Amino acid sequence: MPLHRDAARSVAVAVGMAAAAATVVAALAAPTITSVAGSATATALAQRISPPPPPAGTAPVIGGCSIYPADNAWNTRVDGLALRPGSSRTIARLGGSLHPDFGENPTYGIPFVVVPGAQARVPITFRNGGAGESDPGPYPVPLDAPVEAGSDAHVLVLQQGTCHLFELAVAARSGSGWSADWGAEFDLSSNALRPLGWTSADAAGLAILPGLVRYEEVAVGRISHALRVTFAQTQRAYILPATHFASSRTDMDLPPMGLRLRLRADYDISALTGQARVIAVALQQYGFIVADNGSNWFFQGAPSPGWDDDDLGQLKGIPGSAFEVVDTGPTHPG
Repeated sequence: MPLHRDAARSVAVAVGMAAAAATVVAALAAPTITSVAGSATATALAQRISPPPPPAGTAPVIGGCSIYPADNAWNTRVDGLALRPGSSRTIARLGGSLHPDFGENPTYGIPFVVVPGAQARVPITFRNGGAGESDPGPYPVPLDAPVEAGSDAHVLVLQQGTCHLFELAVAARSGSGWSADWGAEFDLSSNALRPLGWTSADAAGLAILPGLVRYEEVAVGRISHALRVTFAQTQRAYILPATHFASSRTDMDLPPMGLRLRLRADYDISALTGQARVIAVALQQYGFIVADNGSNWFFQGAPSPGWDDDDLGQLKGIPGSAFEVVDTGPTHPG
């Protein structure tokens, strides 16, 4: 026979009181909590956690593409290599100090864009005799691709899926496509070089994107590749993986294209903080590759709103004399 509603309520209350009493007894039997470690408030901000840096010895990845194989020259550490003969003379000739050629100003740096594998290809017209050392179009360059500010006007496009990199120099929109002085296509799954003697969108015949500092890698605390650097006077010669020179000077103390420089291991970087510290560590491990003519010790990064000019400005205090030249192979004279 079903219980009357009031009787049922009385039973439920009795059961609830018994359960509550059991809870009190259990609590009295448990150890007393005397303190709480740390703070816990409803209005506390969540801690922002960065992803771990990539394992050492792996190639950088952009848009799902490895930027060359792990054993490529760009991705090879040089902190264990011997000095190149004449290192001190070359460093003395260069003088000056570091200058990051990128920062908070969005017009500084060399931009790039990642496009899908199905990106439409457009015609590329080469001018000023550049067609002879350029890979012919069409290239999958969007008509609104970002262009580097200044006279070099580089355009860099990484195609997903194929993992091919397309780069233009002195580029401008032209009708339904682009015009440029030089252009090159790089298969990032291969260590193959351009034909010896050929340039690219960079004077050295190298790809530009692999040598750029990117905010995303600095933010996780590790750069695992060499950086691109320029000098005002270079030698009429190149060292592989560079394939082209851009000078008439034969002075052996000047840097040839492809020369590798590293920040000395005994140079104290302990006072550097933030973004500057990450970059300095990379310069001790992977160093620079001479890629073009330009102002001494200028090195390039991709634009990002994450850059901090105060952080980066610390690098300007590192003198050229803190570097040394490492031996990565013979010089090919022009």
